[in-house]
Amino acid sequence: MFTSFSTALSALAAHSTAIDVVGNNLANLNTPGFKTSTVVFFDLVTQSLGAGLGETQVGFGVARPVTLRQFSQGAISSSTAPLDAAIQGDGFLVVQDAAGATLYARGGSLQVDRLGALLTATGERVQGWFAGATGTVNTSGAIGDIVVPVGTLKAAVASTGFSFDMNLDAAAQVNGTFSASIEVYDSLGVSHQVTVDFSKAAANQWDYSISIPQADLQQSQTFQPVTGQLIFDDVGSLDMTQTQPPAAISIQGLASGAATLTLDWQLLNGTVPRLTQYAQSCAISANAQDGSPAAQLTRVALGDGGKILAQYSNGQQIVVGQLAMASIRNPGSLIAVGNNAFQLSARSALPAIGVPGTGGRGLILGGAIEYSNVDIAREFTNLIVLQRGYQANARVVTTVDELSQDTINLKR
Repeated sequence: MFTSFSTALSALAAHSTAIDVVGNNLANLNTPGFKTSTVVFFDLVTQSLGAGLGETQVGFGVARPVTLRQFSQGAISSSTAPLDAAIQGDGFLVVQDAAGATLYARGGSLQVDRLGALLTATGERVQGWFAGATGTVNTSGAIGDIVVPVGTLKAAVASTGFSFDMNLDAAAQVNGTFSASIEVYDSLGVSHQVTVDFSKAAANQWDYSISIPQADLQQSQTFQPVTGQLIFDDVGSLDMTQTQPPAAISIQGLASGAATLTLDWQLLNGTVPRLTQYAQSCAISANAQDGSPAAQLTRVALGDGGKILAQYSNGQQIVVGQLAMASIRNPGSLIAVGNNAFQLSARSALPAIGVPGTGGRGLILGGAIEYSNVDIAREFTNLIVLQRGYQANARVVTTVDELSQDTINLKR
């Protein structure tokens, strides 16, 4: 009878622990990326009474319960913060705390510190690959802190070529003219207007002359226009067997002080001529050049797939970093260390780190948040059941106490 005290007390302790777990789940109902825990009860070894070879068995109560983390998918919702990240599927972000320990997290609201390091909301450094001095993201190398170019100025890129997708009017009179202009950039990012003047020389033949404004040159310099002829066949296509490719355009002595600007007029799109001659008005359908002015960084955002995108004032958007993702075969063995992060335990499999969406790893969604997977209805049900269990075992204690008092009173 007196073992009932310890049996009931073990149940009180176990149910108290379970209620603590439920309380923690409910406390983190709105914590992004939080994973709920469940409690598993199991009994202690039993004792056999008498010589009946186990016919009468009485247990010693319930052991300390085991908690299991449930890594099921939480609901994903879009957000307005540019650096919010949500993981869809299996896997974890790789982060480092202030002590340099590697931890694993399920995303959330990321931020950038004053030095450009990408951090979690609680200050852990997010790991991955970033462009650095090379300008390219190499995902085959070792991971490290991601540093985004906060407040930096993107250097100008000098133009090396330009193109026009256009039609010249086959019905135009001889000596009929048309002009096309495009803005290019020198090595300092100063823009220059390059103009191509067309003049119909004969049927299926057009002369061209490429020039720039004299004001763009130093006073001591002059630019000799680059000239040539375009020959079209009888179905309106540019005949490259008779048309000589335009000579390279070399512009020296720019007033801006930039280096010599060398341009190539690209008549072909692969092997297809960009120019046609049909009986339609002369018109440009598209143009392109490969230079850009210097630009300020205006925005850094996280794109789908874990790519860190930098947008500049000139409209360019480039990838400056890539988040790494870890796949762990038995995530239930991880130990929670707070701040929505986990660390490996002795039972954890080695993490496989790679790019999101590969090797069984889930996807990273930019501009989104994964909510807690806590089911409030289930937790309230568990709370009621655990409360009843605690009350029942408390009643066992009071009953055994009454029986012990009756037993003591037998001596009187």
